[in-house]
Amino acid sequence: MDDEALDGVRVVELAQWVFVPVTGALLADWGADVVRVERPDGDPYRNLATQGIGSDSSGVNLSVALANRGKRSVSIDLHDEQGLELLDRLLETADVFLTNLRPGALRRLGLDAETLTRRYPRLVYASGHGFGARGPDADKPGYDSSAFWAQGGVAHILTPPEREHPISQRGAMGDRNGAMALAFGIATALVRQQRSGRGAVVDVSLLATAMWMLSSDVLSALAGGTPRAATGRGSAVNPLVGAYRTKDGRHIQLVFLQADRYWAPFCRLLGRDDLIEDPRFVDMAARRNHLDACVAELDSEFGNRTFDEWKELLAGLDAPWAPMQSVDELLDDPQVLANDYLGTVELADGRSYPLPTGPVQIDRRPPALRRAPEHGEHTEEILLSLGYSWDQIGELKDAGVVL
Repeated sequence: MDDEALDGVRVVELAQWVFVPVTGALLADWGADVVRVERPDGDPYRNLATQGIGSDSSGVNLSVALANRGKRSVSIDLHDEQGLELLDRLLETADVFLTNLRPGALRRLGLDAETLTRRYPRLVYASGHGFGARGPDADKPGYDSSAFWAQGGVAHILTPPEREHPISQRGAMGDRNGAMALAFGIATALVRQQRSGRGAVVDVSLLATAMWMLSSDVLSALAGGTPRAATGRGSAVNPLVGAYRTKDGRHIQLVFLQADRYWAPFCRLLGRDDLIEDPRFVDMAARRNHLDACVAELDSEFGNRTFDEWKELLAGLDAPWAPMQSVDELLDDPQVLANDYLGTVELADGRSYPLPTGPVQIDRRPPALRRAPEHGEHTEEILLSLGYSWDQIGELKDAGVVL
């Protein structure tokens, strides 16, 4: 689409796997020209087989498509001096340098923050880390399942203590949350760049992303508590906040935080006016003191109706509740469809495939989705735009500097 928010912004991305490439995809969604620099043998993420959506899929590699949509790809061997010179010329045209290479590797290549911001004062230098830019683990390799899920406390806080092993993480949870934070940091730095002409160094780590996501538990620990996962149904003090099992084995989540406001209308909806004046349940304090009895009444009521019957019944109550859905049910959820939370990538040959559009919309619309590039697809196009001749490009190809 024309006139996107980041039109005219060029991002040079030197990254692999998920976290930082997803940041680049989010910037590309809103119009940035994201030039993805891949090594000659390609991003190893292209070969990851996972959940039938990666290289084990019989069709489009949707994992790569989600992380790299809307970009251009150039393949450069940065272990060759000519390759570094080529990258240098590309950086001269850049507003943002985006990377998840570890600090040691960046220093060896002369691509560390101190060097590049001195050379290019307007540059926004954005890094995604596993464990942060400083400290003993700054150069330690980190994936979301290690830095975010394990060390960041997420696995611990979500695993009930009676389990022998921690629960397993879903794919790239920390990566995609960290990517949103890094994209926000870059957008903020670009505002400063436009106002003052000064660049910035932006850092986001998976470890910090986990701590931010767990802020309530971190606050509890700071206050001297020992936050742990709940056992069973949890230790709720308000029976109108929690999940209830329906007749057909599904669950409905009630979130009536203002319990006294909703108790009477809820009871009337159930046809249980007797519960309104029951002295055990007459107000929030009474319900807390008779928690087990109140939960038992509600368990009995929820067990009398199916999941669909509960959805139809509760639709008549102006209160916060939701059905507990499976992920495949989301694909047909009327709210998902009405808000365009799923989009379609159209290919030149007439084929198409769906992708999540992301949580951010501007002017009440999602970004227009474009396909991810093939490995090195735009190498010639980009080199020509930098002033290389066809003869020079041929020489670089013959030398193995570019694909």
